[in-house]
Amino acid sequence: MSRQDVIDAVAEKAEMSKAQAGRALDAFFATVEEGLKKGKDITFVGFGKFSVKKRDAREGRNPATGETMKIPAKKVVSFKVGKKLKDSVQ
Repeated sequence: MSRQDVIDAVAEKAEMSKAQAGRALDAFFATVEEGLKKGKDITFVGFGKFSVKKRDAREGRNPATGETMKIPAKKVVSFKVGKKLKDSVQ
């Protein structure tokens, strides 16, 4: 589904205009992003949990040259699927 498909579906299910659904979706994404930036977990019971995990620095290899290189530490966003969503997809 594209972003527009989601907006159309939300607008129909919530009986609101597509413009309102688009603003609501944008607000949702902004809120999740702000929470993750602050290091908070975002949990939707039955749907899943967004969290930020730290990935340690490590050594890797350049696939083109085979040369060893250092990969810096960084933070990555993680999503763990909730049971209800997982079961509904099966």
